[in-house]
Amino acid sequence: MTAQDQIDVALQRTAIASFIYYPQIHVDQPNYRLDEDLAWCVEPLGELDPAALTAVRETVGRAIVEPTEYREELFAILSGLADADAQPE
Repeated sequence: MTAQDQIDVALQRTAIASFIYYPQIHVDQPNYRLDEDLAWCVEPLGELDPAALTAVRETVGRAIVEPTEYREELFAILSGLADADAQPE
């Protein structure tokens, strides 16, 4: 899977997670854990350095909870991963 494919899968998973999330989910589903959704969403990205992983997880979490508000930020951070991967070493 190419880096772009990995980013596309992460984006699709984030969209799915945001679609099923709603503010009262913790009341209706006490076992729900946002961390589990975050792990699932970023898993296709493979190994990221700790700083990048933290930034991506934070942005994905915001995009799940408030997709309209954080959609552009999500695209920007994921695009940044693709750009970093495309640059020659």
